[in-house]
Amino acid sequence: MKYIRTYNNIAEKGLSIFSPEQYDISPSCEAPDAILLRDHKLQNETLPESVLAVARAGAGVNNIPVSEYTPKGIVVFNTPGANANAVKELVLASLLLGSRGITQSMSYVKSLASETDKAELNKKVELGKKQYGGSELSGKTLGVVGLGAIGAKVANLALSLGMNVIGYDPKLSVEAAWQLSSQVSRAENLNSLLARSDYISLHVPAIPATTGFINEEALSAIKDGAKIINLARGELVNEADIIATLDTGKIDAYIADFPSEALIKHDKVILFPHLGASTVEAEENCSVMGAKQLVDFLENGNIVNSVNFPTIAMERTSGYRLTFANDNVPKVLGTVLTLLAELNINVLDMVNKSRDDIAYTILDIEQQPTLDLIEQLSAVEHVFHVRSV
Repeated sequence: MKYIRTYNNIAEKGLSIFSPEQYDISPSCEAPDAILLRDHKLQNETLPESVLAVARAGAGVNNIPVSEYTPKGIVVFNTPGANANAVKELVLASLLLGSRGITQSMSYVKSLASETDKAELNKKVELGKKQYGGSELSGKTLGVVGLGAIGAKVANLALSLGMNVIGYDPKLSVEAAWQLSSQVSRAENLNSLLARSDYISLHVPAIPATTGFINEEALSAIKDGAKIINLARGELVNEADIIATLDTGKIDAYIADFPSEALIKHDKVILFPHLGASTVEAEENCSVMGAKQLVDFLENGNIVNSVNFPTIAMERTSGYRLTFANDNVPKVLGTVLTLLAELNINVLDMVNKSRDDIAYTILDIEQQPTLDLIEQLSAVEHVFHVRSV
């Protein structure tokens, strides 16, 4: 029996992935093999030594102390793309809110609630609508910063609306590129995108390199009258610089789902709660993906969508499976294979991958691993987290 500790409300569709014959799922189990959570912060918690993996049902992992877990061999998963459609649709709503004066016109109509004369009400409605004509999206240019699972969907959506699309992503992966229409123009740098875009939509994680990167310097390069949409992370923008640029009229609107006291007070800011991944479908998709990744790791040692370990998988055919992590330094794998050879243990299949300072190996061997073998492998310098799967 394997044990899964849950935090937050995990969609039942995801929990059903865990076979009740093999898994015990509880928010209070004392020695879990893995943790499945959404937004619960683990920074101030000491995890039991039994924990092998943590999966977040969502894209960002800023609620998980990844750098602390990596040396311990704890694999941290996220679920990129599972909520992409939900965020894409909210970006569409944001584009329309920013172009048609919808929220302002709704407030205007509400202000007429005390008008009891129907003819007078209709007259005021007709007079008021002239202030909120807005403009169409077709023919305008959308700049998409970050072309991962969400950014690619947003770019393709905008093309279907008749918009021109410019993308900027210095770390665009081959997999993400395949999801992107060839009609998306590539910006050489951020300032080039900002200078050419009527709308800018942000889709990058909040890391040291991106924290506050939409600041006074970046905004000085932006096209006059542009509108910025931020459904990624509030930390990406310098709020004081955004407000100052709104005050000068250089940018026309800031639309985000990260309210703050300063932003709420500004009449050119459109805010709503953090709704991007809050649809029923997105929550189910994230929980299902997270659960499947944990099951594959716990039962097969495979790693997909980890933020701190390499992507690695090997099909199970015959033999017995061992996995281990090690510091990514020379000769470790060779030492392990030599040890197995000296013990007359035949390796049937093997795959080894590395990522930054971590290497990870999956081995299928002919003999069933013993506790003694696992202890000997664990004693190899730089090796940690040896596991019989």
